[in-house]
Amino acid sequence: MTNTILQTAKEKMVKTEAALQRELGMIRAGRANAGLLDRISVVYYGAPTPLKQLAQISVPEPRVLMITPFDKTSIPDIEKSIMQSDIGINPANDGNVIRLVIPQLTEERRKEMAKKVGKESENAKVSVRNIRREAIEELKKAEKNNEITQDDLRTLEEDIQKITNESVKNLDVIATEKEKELLDV
Repeated sequence: MTNTILQTAKEKMVKTEAALQRELGMIRAGRANAGLLDRISVVYYGAPTPLKQLAQISVPEPRVLMITPFDKTSIPDIEKSIMQSDIGINPANDGNVIRLVIPQLTEERRKEMAKKVGKESENAKVSVRNIRREAIEELKKAEKNNEITQDDLRTLEEDIQKITNESVKNLDVIATEKEKELLDV
């Protein structure tokens, strides 16, 4: 039972790391990244549909995203969804494809984005700490029910702390890489 508590906590922490990676992938860094369009959904024949399902997204140049719709009639709907999104890039189309030219970030905007990375990283760390707290609470319940001894409880708490420290270190690495990407000109 105690192994399942540790395993569950570790799995949740890994999911938190993946969520941070996805969240940071959507932050524009002055370079084209298809992950920038992951949250965009297009109203297609009355149903909201993820952009990925309506078009092929490619990166022909370092600062250009090219969206090639499978159905050319969906171009106006895709453009409208991009304009309404929070990515802040105006689409340009030639009748066949939509191009998004990612503007170069100003120094001020880079620092603002780096702060956002820090905030997202801190939110992820809070989530990891909450997972640790929940796991320790479950272990204490097991100890109250005489399923484990106090010595086992201390050992398991140390194991959970080691897992937590490792996860926090991974989150720091992810955030540092993104900040470096943002601040490199």
